[in-house]
Amino acid sequence: MSERDAYREKAEARLELLDARIDALKAKAKAAKADVEIKYEEQIEKLNEQRATIRARLDELAKKGEEAWQEVKAGVEQAFGELQGAIDAAAARLET
Repeated sequence: MSERDAYREKAEARLELLDARIDALKAKAKAAKADVEIKYEEQIEKLNEQRATIRARLDELAKKGEEAWQEVKAGVEQAFGELQGAIDAAAARLET
C-alpha cells in the first residue's frame, strides 16, 4: 500500500469519527428548547459544510498521482483541524 493510500484510509477513519461527533451534536440540539435548537442547527450546518470540504479534498486526493498528493494532504490536514476546532467549540456551547 502506498503512503498516499495509507493516509487516505486513515483520513477516512478520522472523518467517520468526526461524523459521529456531528451526529451527537445534532441529537443534543434536538433535545434543546426550540429557540436554542435553531442556533445549534445553524452551527451544525456550518460543520456539515466544513465536512463536505474535507470529503471533496479526499476525493481529490484519490485522483492525484503519487507525486502530487502531498499538496492535497496539507489542505486536508488544515480542513481537519478547522473542523475539529469547530466541533469542539459547538460541543462546549452545548454543554453550557
